[in-house]
Amino acid sequence: MSKNLSKRNQDYSKWYNELVVKANLAENSAVRGCMVIKPYGFAIWEKIQSELDRMFKETGHENAYFPLFVPKSLFEAEEKNAAGFAKECAIVTHYRLKNDKNKLVVDPDSKLEEELIVRPTSEAIIWNTYKKWIQSYRDLPIKINQWANVVRWEMRTRLFLRTSEFLWQEGHTAHESKEEAIEEAKSINNLYANFLENFMAVPVIQGLKSESERFAGAVDTYCVEALMQDGKSLQTGTSHFLGQNFAKAFDVKFATKQGSLEYVWATSWGVSTRLMGALVMTHGDDNGLVLPPNLAPIQVVIIPIYKSSSELKSINKVADKILIDFKNKGISVKYDDRENFKPGYKFNEYELKGVPVRITIGPKDLANNVVEISRRDNLSKSLVKNDSKLISNINDILIDMQSALYKKAKDFRDNSITEVDDYNTFKSIIKSKGGFVSAHWDGSFESEEKIKNDTKATIRCIPIGESFKKGKCIISGKLSKQRVLFAISY
Repeated sequence: MSKNLSKRNQDYSKWYNELVVKANLAENSAVRGCMVIKPYGFAIWEKIQSELDRMFKETGHENAYFPLFVPKSLFEAEEKNAAGFAKECAIVTHYRLKNDKNKLVVDPDSKLEEELIVRPTSEAIIWNTYKKWIQSYRDLPIKINQWANVVRWEMRTRLFLRTSEFLWQEGHTAHESKEEAIEEAKSINNLYANFLENFMAVPVIQGLKSESERFAGAVDTYCVEALMQDGKSLQTGTSHFLGQNFAKAFDVKFATKQGSLEYVWATSWGVSTRLMGALVMTHGDDNGLVLPPNLAPIQVVIIPIYKSSSELKSINKVADKILIDFKNKGISVKYDDRENFKPGYKFNEYELKGVPVRITIGPKDLANNVVEISRRDNLSKSLVKNDSKLISNINDILIDMQSALYKKAKDFRDNSITEVDDYNTFKSIIKSKGGFVSAHWDGSFESEEKIKNDTKATIRCIPIGESFKKGKCIISGKLSKQRVLFAISY
């Protein structure tokens, strides 16, 4: 199997597009801007989904499902949210087609009394529902998550990173107090950071969005930002403190313990199949995907090397025992004994797909009671005894590979953060080096917009959880409370 991938350092965008397709993750569909997620890509998404779902449920959240369609009047109820998504909305205006001279056309008699928005996000339909669910403080908190698809009619699309339809999870919670809602938004952001770093081996920086970068309708947006190998930033997750904005828009009040009526406090939060793009761009190399073991659908692949059916039969006996032992220990393993593909083809295939560990068994290995182990992350090979310690050896490799991938990505990220104190240096770094640029900003929209117009760099996050020193804004020279992180983003 020939990879023929473009080199990352020559054309990163082309390399990414080729890798997503050739590794059988996804492909473009017949619908403009929409993708087909192929079985191998969907298996990785299922691993992401399964782990996050477990984490949500452990923190007291429950899954539910809400309609794909949102009546236009409900969508318009929260003005900032509606305005923020207006340009991306797909709208259903009719409900029937008719045959006209062997062509299907819209039946003008089927016009809907009220147009329906195909959900770009679900706050409107969910808060309209919460109005029926919430009467008293005894009904709070409500902590709901849904796994769903959404539609945002993007003009420029790219597999996983930005598509007109994508898969995601969206959490929507209702609370008795402001403090409880803020704590919820922060805790989910921490949950996302924990998942990305410990499961996906993607280092992130937590922070707040500037006002212009916030989710439409939010009071504050918490975020986790990651840096890709080309020096661009990728927003990998957001968690929004919505205040009482949606409760007021949909008149959702509750009777307090003291007997008064108050509006409910809210959050919403989500990650999407964009995480698949983060995975490819954080760990991939010129040979293909590199999957962190915690995320890999296949952690170990076993490939036999033989010339005769009798050699294959002998290898099968050894491989079958390894398969059983690995599966009993919870290691995901595949034995590829396909006879219509040569070993070299299989080596290339699993290297391209990023399978963490490859075990090769040939006649000489059987004679010496060894197997050859190859690591995907550093392409190293070693001969290991096929004995009772094989499982622990493989497990140690998987653990080491998980931490090594995180360390490599974190070292790259940390070395790609540059502190600057003047605008000329800022512009030079953004143009030549990229990465995160840490600079002082006066908090004004005018300064932020000038930087964006001049350089295309935006404020990716206002870091939290660190000690900060005051300084002067690189644009206005006015007082700045702390440095913020700028970057060009996807």
